[in-house]
Amino acid sequence: MRSANPKAGRHQHGPAAYPVEDLRKAEQQVMATLPEGALMQRAAAGLAVSCARVLRERTGGVSGRRAVLLVGPGDNGGDALYAGVRLVGRGVAVTALLTSEKVHGAGIHALAAAGGRCVEVGPETAVEAWTHLEAADLVVDGLLGLGGRPGLREPAAGLVDRIPDHAAVVAVDLPSGVDPDTGATGSSHVWADLTVTFGAAKACLLLPPASAAVGDLEIVDIGLTPHLPHEPLVRRLAAADVARLWPVPPPSADKYRRGVLGVVAGSAGYPGAAVLAVAGALRTGVGMIRYVGPKDATAAVRSAWPEVVAGPGRVQAWLLGSGVVPEANDDQPEAIHTALESGQPCLLDAGALGLFPEELRAHTDSSGGVPDRSDRLLLTPHAGELARLLTELGEEVHREEVEVQPYRHAHAAARLTGATVLLKGSTTLVVRPDGHARSQAEAPSWLATAGAGDVLAGIAGALLASGLSPFDAGSVAAYVHGKAAGRASGGGPITSMDVAEQVSSTVAGLLRH
Repeated sequence: MRSANPKAGRHQHGPAAYPVEDLRKAEQQVMATLPEGALMQRAAAGLAVSCARVLRERTGGVSGRRAVLLVGPGDNGGDALYAGVRLVGRGVAVTALLTSEKVHGAGIHALAAAGGRCVEVGPETAVEAWTHLEAADLVVDGLLGLGGRPGLREPAAGLVDRIPDHAAVVAVDLPSGVDPDTGATGSSHVWADLTVTFGAAKACLLLPPASAAVGDLEIVDIGLTPHLPHEPLVRRLAAADVARLWPVPPPSADKYRRGVLGVVAGSAGYPGAAVLAVAGALRTGVGMIRYVGPKDATAAVRSAWPEVVAGPGRVQAWLLGSGVVPEANDDQPEAIHTALESGQPCLLDAGALGLFPEELRAHTDSSGGVPDRSDRLLLTPHAGELARLLTELGEEVHREEVEVQPYRHAHAAARLTGATVLLKGSTTLVVRPDGHARSQAEAPSWLATAGAGDVLAGIAGALLASGLSPFDAGSVAAYVHGKAAGRASGGGPITSMDVAEQVSSTVAGLLRH
């Protein structure tokens, strides 16, 4: 077994995100200790500082620039209005476009008194509103907040559609038009360059697909942290977190203590999947690999990696299914069944996922409930595989539905199987049956290439064999996989083997810092 990295823990950790219910409770506790309106003024002050910085970075200055506030009902609109007051004080020409009759009255009066302009958006003022938008250097999105739902209605949707490309967009708390708790988006929502959120990140800021609309994320401290739960709903690991979790071999380690990974992968049609999965595992630092597969795949693995031991034996964890075809006339399905029966931690990928529903039905407890397997099993589907798995488990789902609400469906799969689920995508989610999740988005778009998932499975399998829990192994693997892809790419195309070859140096860089 490896020890924790002694240098870890000195740097900033990744953001933590919470559901609406937890944030509202924390806000109420803080407001009870403050004068009325003080919490909003704290938020507006931080928002104004960020807006001024964005103007300076994008246009070279603050005074003389034009800002448009998109103001809806609720406190986010109030935050935007009071931030506008502060921007007027710095010489910014501020216009607030009011999209509702229920906007923050005191904020409107404060902005007007400071010298800002307010326009109620309607049929008679639409052209005026569009004119202000077209001339804006900065657009501040204060349309919807924690009470928002996916999609925008008119007139907000029309205004968002007319935001000019040259304008910087700063979202207040979250991009309007996304679901705060699930990250689901509608047909119309804000795409921000920067999201300034208050107290703590909202779950949607880390959950796809909404997380793609966040831009840069900045969290303004308004005193909520002491009142929030110890464990957030979603966390994104940063370099310091990964370094802290990484299992470093102690001086006394031998290959067995470093972890032995059993790999059931590949088939006559897909021998390369086995080669890539083994490559990811070896580059991660597993002590030894025992490979189980058909003759041609075994030959390909042994040719690429002569240190691999062919045949079953004692292992600390199993990687199952990459490149396996359940319908093929080989012994791979039986080998997967034997590994699952072993009681060892198992990662189920690709072909193993297709065999899993039958295994589940055979091992459901006598009450019909689902036993908690999250400390032993890690499932690694992409959206299509997750849809098929859910459908096999009795919840008919299509791939497109998974892509629209990935967190919801990954959580459903975790609950129905009792396993930890890693849903692959441009943002990778790792979700436990209790709903707690990690969200990693380090990978470049070039990583969408054949075999990338096999390398990821190898990395995560090696970490399982080294003693990490499925939750930690999946999220740490997703981080390293994405960073290795970035190193391999350098801004250009990559192959999956390019990614595997960068894993060792990526880990070394993490542990040095």
